[in-house]
Amino acid sequence: MNLITSVAVGVGLAAACGFRIFVPFLVLGAAARLGAAPLSAGFAWLASDEALVALTVATILEAAAYKIPWLDHALDLLASPAAVIAGVLATAAIATDLPPLLRFAVAVVGGGGAAAMVQGATVLLRLKSTAMTGGLANPLFALFELGGALVTSLLALLAPIFLLLLLVVTVGVLLVLVFKSKGVRA
Repeated sequence: MNLITSVAVGVGLAAACGFRIFVPFLVLGAAARLGAAPLSAGFAWLASDEALVALTVATILEAAAYKIPWLDHALDLLASPAAVIAGVLATAAIATDLPPLLRFAVAVVGGGGAAAMVQGATVLLRLKSTAMTGGLANPLFALFELGGALVTSLLALLAPIFLLLLLVVTVGVLLVLVFKSKGVRA
């Protein structure tokens, strides 16, 4: 992977961590196991049998837990900081072409930032869903998040530059919508 591609893959996986924490690591570990994704030094364990089994179980448990309306909000309290940390780690795991200091700087700023933005957006949308439906739509919303994590993880590996451009456009559109709703003129 070249420098730009590895950063785009890392930021894409980090964004997927904002939807669900374990899905991107499961996808990355499986891709590394198949030889489709190189891992940075210290992250080879992601492709081990033990890690893949643990990540599969964690993914299933996380997906199931988010189907319970009151538990999903409690999990968001834990998942918000955990998603940022996971985004940093996901970016650091795949950004193989960067020197260690630069890798972690990019991981913290790009990976942590991408995960934080997606996680923050999903928390706000879940709150709105709860307010509008009394929590009845939350399991459907949780399914959307799981799908978002899976699709984003796969796109990060298969079309990282496209995904990075899509993320930039999405953030731009969201910023325009926020400023329009606040009555701010550019």
